[in-house]
Amino acid sequence: MTIVAIDFGTSNTIVSFLEPDTQSPKTLRFGAISRIFRLQAQSGESRDVPTIPTLVFIRAGGGVVLGQQVRLQRLGFSQPERLFKAFKQDLVADFQPPPRQLDGQLYDARRVGELLIEEIWQQLEDKYIQPSQLIFTVPVGAFERYLDWFRDLGRRLAARTPATSIPIRLVDESTAAALGYAVRNPGAIALVVDFGGGTLDLSLVRTASRQAGTAMASPTYRYASAEPQTFQAEVLAKSDAYVGGEDIDSWIVDDYLRRRRSSRQAVGEVGWQNLLEIGERLKIRLSQEEEAKESWLDEETFTSYDLTLSREQLEEILERQQFLEQLRQTLDEVLEIAQGKGIGKREIEQVILVGGSCLIPAVRQLITSYFGKAKVKLGNPFEAVCHGALALSAVAEVEDYLRHSYAIRLWEPHNRRYSYFVLFEQGSRYPCTRAEPLLLQVATDGQTEIRLDIGEVAAVSQAEVSFDERGRMTSSELQQHSDYRSLDSDRDRVCAARLDPPGQMGVDRIAIAFEVDRERVLRATVEDLLTQKVLVDRGAIAKLT
Repeated sequence: MTIVAIDFGTSNTIVSFLEPDTQSPKTLRFGAISRIFRLQAQSGESRDVPTIPTLVFIRAGGGVVLGQQVRLQRLGFSQPERLFKAFKQDLVADFQPPPRQLDGQLYDARRVGELLIEEIWQQLEDKYIQPSQLIFTVPVGAFERYLDWFRDLGRRLAARTPATSIPIRLVDESTAAALGYAVRNPGAIALVVDFGGGTLDLSLVRTASRQAGTAMASPTYRYASAEPQTFQAEVLAKSDAYVGGEDIDSWIVDDYLRRRRSSRQAVGEVGWQNLLEIGERLKIRLSQEEEAKESWLDEETFTSYDLTLSREQLEEILERQQFLEQLRQTLDEVLEIAQGKGIGKREIEQVILVGGSCLIPAVRQLITSYFGKAKVKLGNPFEAVCHGALALSAVAEVEDYLRHSYAIRLWEPHNRRYSYFVLFEQGSRYPCTRAEPLLLQVATDGQTEIRLDIGEVAAVSQAEVSFDERGRMTSSELQQHSDYRSLDSDRDRVCAARLDPPGQMGVDRIAIAFEVDRERVLRATVEDLLTQKVLVDRGAIAKLT
């Protein structure tokens, strides 16, 4: 049995598998597309971690260049319009940017993401690795459209080896990392702070032995194949924010250009890409140094750019952009949810930092101020998520709850506006059933169908950033508002009932009983109140996040 996990990240992608003989996790290196990170441990020892830069470059006239090859050949600097980076953020976001037309073909975030993962799959085949199970990791707050993309892609990849059936599993990135650490100590409560290139995800997880006396995974982080169904895990709280290391790189460069009284438009796209790379290098160096300096000479204009940044200046940038405030709010949200379940801060045994952006000193210091130095761990920032996803092989089940609220959008003909009726609140543990059925009427006389528009409701934080006449940045307080996103990517409403005879306005016509099953599928039972017939019996409406 060979289990493969893919942690598809905004900046870097990690691929790991369980070696059949030892059942221990191993991160794979894929030749020229892989980049090696030298990770310095607190003990002073260092080790190499292979990653795949999440970069795709479309060559003129055909051909694709991926990963580290893009960086080494500096392809994005000569033709930035052909470079795709940070496209995971576009995939996760509700708004999809328009595709780019290159050589008569359209390329969007979905297509370039598929190109990268299909190449990884080909490399697995070249290494004669045939997965018996494929696990993808996803952000905590990912909406259903992103999850569906992964499911469809996984099925297409699995279809290339039709001789075997390959189950496709999805696990959120924070929970995966929590499982990877806490599975060695069943009963522990661990908070994972996953801060990567595109998202900040938090997950509080408790693991427990399924039955007393059951063999447990060894401290060397191996998986006992003789008893694979050993543990169960309970997700206690989750929170997220769509901000990451890529944003910080941009903030560093924006701050530098503003002080030079310049802008992104003034330096051009090629200059911007070069400066972003310098901003990333400064950020990385400041995890080890108090001050860092990088330079770049624009050979076309013979303009020299000298960037110097201290830890204190970086922290000021993070405060101005209200990132540190977002981090505080996200931590507070998780602790508030946990407190509501009777779990105090003291009961959190480990706070695990994963993702390269957790190496930023201001981030570590803020989290340490919340929980104390003894609890905060930063031993495996790059591989923890992917290795933790493999720990699902030792987990009997993950008890989870709904990350978002789910509502039905209704048209009010008298007021001529939409209203929202919440079906299941955020935090509802599934499987669950709505206590009261929903009664619906037709919107027009003679209507023969009633269709449902069901979507996710998420809390979003936003702040308005502006500049005064002296070029100083100011920003408003973070504002919380609800964001409704339809579950159907085509925006077509689900047909809940066909009415015979047609409906009349002002008269309750159907009653819908909603439930969420163990597989997170929203199901509906629809009864026609006029004919007293059951029109739909536990019909599947949508799969929930």
